[in-house]
Amino acid sequence: VQLQASGGGLVQAGGSLRLSCAASGRTFSNYAMGWFHQAPGKEREFVAGISRSGGSTDYADSVKGRFTISRDNAKNTVYLEMNSLKPEDTAVYYCAARRAIMTSPIIQRPGRYNYWGQGTLVTVSS
Repeated sequence: VQLQASGGGLVQAGGSLRLSCAASGRTFSNYAMGWFHQAPGKEREFVAGISRSGGSTDYADSVKGRFTISRDNAKNTVYLEMNSLKPEDTAVYYCAARRAIMTSPIIQRPGRYNYWGQGTLVTVSS
């Protein structure tokens, strides 16, 4: 599956952004999806994940209550709504997909994801 992330940009602290990740090439609903971020000099980290149906979600502690992941299987797209942004949220954000069964738990380890988008840069100024 091919993934194309978009929606990054420059925003002031306290602001909001909505990232999108469009998928193509395979049956989107067969894949659990995740968002990860990577700041300069740091490892790629889990931000949020969503199950195949969208019925289950999981978040990193640092974004709980501020970020919301969702998906539209009819549009082959996963979203990340980011509110109350902080300078420490500055990073390149990547969407990722992993083939999963319907009852699969959400996985936070990047190595368990099979497909990755190209990344979109989010910069939060103080």
